[in-house]
Parts: sequence; C-alpha cells; structure tokens
Amino acid sequence: MTLVLLVFIMVTGAAVRLTGSGLGCSTWPRCESDSFTPHGANSINGWIEEGNRLVTAAVGIVTVVAAVGARRRRPRRDDLVRWSTGLPIWVFANGLVGAMVVWLHLTPVSVIGHFLLSLGALWNALVLHAKACEPDRSADEVRRPVVVPSLRRAGDALLVLAGLALITGTVVTGSGPHAGDEDAKRLPFGIEAAARVHGLAVLLFLGVTLFVLARASDGDASPRVLSRLRVLIGVAVVQGAIGYTQYFTGVPALLVGIHVLGSALVWLAVLNVRLGMTEPESWGLGGTRATMDGDADRRLSAA
Repeated sequence: MTLVLLVFIMVTGAAVRLTGSGLGCSTWPRCESDSFTPHGANSINGWIEEGNRLVTAAVGIVTVVAAVGARRRRPRRDDLVRWSTGLPIWVFANGLVGAMVVWLHLTPVSVIGHFLLSLGALWNALVLHAKACEPDRSADEVRRPVVVPSLRRAGDALLVLAGLALITGTVVTGSGPHAGDEDAKRLPFGIEAAARVHGLAVLLFLGVTLFVLARASDGDASPRVLSRLRVLIGVAVVQGAIGYTQYFTGVPALLVGIHVLGSALVWLAVLNVRLGMTEPESWGLGGTRATMDGDADRRLSAA
C-alpha cells in the first residue's frame, strides 16, 4: 500500500505542475500568507496545490504507521525496522524540498530535486516490501547470487543507466513548456537538444537491458530474474513509445503525466531486477524458489 501511495503522489505532484498550479499556493506551510486554504482569482490552482499537500501529509502518516508497525512486530526484525524508519524520513525530506520549490518559485533545479527524492522513497519502499516477503529466518542470512558475477555487474550498470535516463528526462522537463507557472524559469537548454541526450541515454539503457535479458535467457540467471527482466523490457518499451509520442505531438500535458507514471514504473522494475539477483541461502536449500535447469545451475556454481 505504501509503495502504491508513493507512486500516486508522484503523479499528483506532476498534475500540480501540468495544470499550472505550482504556485497556486503562494507560500508554505500556509497556502496564502493569511490562510491555510486558497482564495482569490487562482483558487482552483490553489486547491490543486493544496490537495497535493494533503495527499503528501496522508502518505507521511501511512509511512509513520508502517514504521511503528515494524517496531511492534513480533518477532522483531531489525532490517524491517531500519527500512521502515527510512520511509517517513524520505517523505519528510521531500516535503521540505517541496516547500523550497514554492519559496524558490519553481526553479527547475528544486523541482528536479523534488522528483529525485521521490525516486529514493520508491527504492526504500521496494526494498522494505521485498524483505517483508522473505521468511523471518532470512533476516540474518548471507545472501547468495542467482546470476553469474558478470551479470550481477551488468545489473549494477542497469541501475546507473536507469538513473541517467531519469535524470536526463528531468532536464528535458525542466527545459520544456510545463513549468508549473507561466512565470517560472526554465533551464538554459533547447528542448530538442535535451531530448536528444535523453533519447540516447534511454537507448543505451534499453541496449544493456536487452543484453542482460539475452544472457539470462541463455541460462546465466534464475528464472525469477528472467521473468523480472521481461517485465522491465515491457515497461521500458511502453515508456519509450510514450516519450517519443509526446515529443512529436507537442508535449501534451496528459502524455507528460503518463510519462511521469512510467518513469516510476521503470525505476521500480529495474530495482526489482537487481533485488532479485540475490536471495537468502536457505531458499536454495529449501526449494522455495523456482528450480533452475541443470545447465544454468552448473554455470552459476562454476562462477
């Protein structure tokens, strides 16, 4: 649930910018200098911005509940306590950056930082979810790889390239027309040049993903990793298609919002691939994971 809400708040945050409501509230934590609620000529934009703030507060409460629940859980697992504690910290930090976005009148760098912190929160939530799905005894176990070493390194490269694609994407957005307010500053780059750089980063990411998928299909990874790679390819291809469509159709706001959702899903998919490249040692002994074919098992053992 927390993971879904964190994705949802990224979409609502994008909606604030795409509807030109970034400065619908002129200050923070109040909406107006004399009121917590919007009023005046731009009240519609103000309610959109205020609505996003209320969603953020609700998500913050949910993350605090998750952290408290992890501490009260029996048997207590320190790994779940650590990762659950991180969630409200991410949300609180991003709330402060959101305040800076308003105070700095939507400067592109502050908006980019706001987005990147959201990706950090997603990473934290996904790791917490993955660990919560593992048996209690796995908390202190040594983890063993279920891919050959070279493929594990390629998985690390995928994370870096996904981050590069996402960051260059924010530069495109910071150079484009959807600033959140007509008076907001833009990055000093032409949108066409920024889009080309972003496109190259995406193609590089897709190329390495296809390479990893081919290696996994050849038996260098467990079936679980292969399945997650197929999901990643599917999400990335759809996201790429949306990106090119929005570029050639004049960057319509609706497609930009869908693209923001796609960014979150791609990030989660690539994280899921990397997390799946290791597992608790007892999983292999207890047969609780999918059994690898003999050739793949020999390759991993030899590695």
